[in-house]
Amino acid sequence: MKRPRPPRFLARRSYRRRRLIDAARILPVLGFILVIVPILWRPGATAAPDTAFGGLYLFAVWFGLIGAAFLVARILARGEPGAGEAEADEETR
Repeated sequence: MKRPRPPRFLARRSYRRRRLIDAARILPVLGFILVIVPILWRPGATAAPDTAFGGLYLFAVWFGLIGAAFLVARILARGEPGAGEAEADEETR
């Protein structure tokens, strides 16, 4: 008798959890890129750099990264399967 083949696709819950972990890993890289952007800006009408706009931009990026990290951490902590849920998930396969 043939053994049943494993499902072709991953379980939806574990797939989403892995993508959230990927998002948590890429967040520092995205933050680095967004912080470097003001270095590439050219000054406006004056020869002096526009530090006020650059400072506001950096604080906005900083707060945005904090918010994104908070959301990803909350979702990952909430969706952490317990021992009973992991066993039940294995049995349904």
